[in-house]
Amino acid sequence: MKLFLVVLGVTAALAAPPLQYEPIVTDYHGQIGMPEAARIKAYEEAMDFDGSRIVGGSQASLGQFPFFGGLLINMRGGGQSVCGSTLISSNRVLTAAHCWRTRQFQGQSLTVVLASMRLFSGGTRITSNRVQMHGSYNMDTLINDIAVITIQNVGFNNNIRSINLASGSNQFAGSTATAVGFGRTGDSSSGGITTNQVLRHVNLPVMTNQDCARVYGTRTVIASTICTAGSNRNICSGDSGGSLVLNNVLIGVTSFGAAAGCERGLPSGFARVSSFNSWIRSQM
Repeated sequence: MKLFLVVLGVTAALAAPPLQYEPIVTDYHGQIGMPEAARIKAYEEAMDFDGSRIVGGSQASLGQFPFFGGLLINMRGGGQSVCGSTLISSNRVLTAAHCWRTRQFQGQSLTVVLASMRLFSGGTRITSNRVQMHGSYNMDTLINDIAVITIQNVGFNNNIRSINLASGSNQFAGSTATAVGFGRTGDSSSGGITTNQVLRHVNLPVMTNQDCARVYGTRTVIASTICTAGSNRNICSGDSGGSLVLNNVLIGVTSFGAAAGCERGLPSGFARVSSFNSWIRSQM
């Protein structure tokens, strides 16, 4: 995407006009999560599955990402939404704050789905309503978009295991990280129930925050944000709250993408785990 300037006559030479940034989706549940939950449920009820999700990614195998958990959220007033999450201890799960609360919706309870390739059946399923959102989470800009879920203790095995949290000052720019999620395989897969519903993963290059801010602006991209570059591979709608992993360390929690869709080659944004390491540990 090319950013452009609005020029207003000769005054442009005296004062630079504001940049026009790509908007992000803030009504996640209404626009994405709840329609996705209904679509995935319909698919699972309608047919067997053999897999394809996340744009340009690959199907995961059971046990390949033992830290990953699907997330089904029951909303106050009715309805169900879908997100992803990451197991960080035997009784704590990390997700995006917007998976629990937005301006338009508030979660009432949720189910963490571990060790399953499906969202609505199989695996280890744990219900909770104990969610602690970051105190500075902003529902309009999606900064500090992170939350810790307390669950009952779960036993570890080959298919269920926690992951280490990133710490320190490494920005990871130039590295290739892996995103995991149940989200759509593309913008056009939003209709009908024919798109296969299984856990997917994709390798994405981590970019600098400066380059990411040129697309989304500094109200959305701050020091505690980490971004991956977009191309023919990307996260997509429904991947919110999921894991961004490098060398078996969790470096990001999926937070936002462009409102224009996931196939335009625009960056994706995550909560930078190293920035929240102390806060996360204070909730454990």
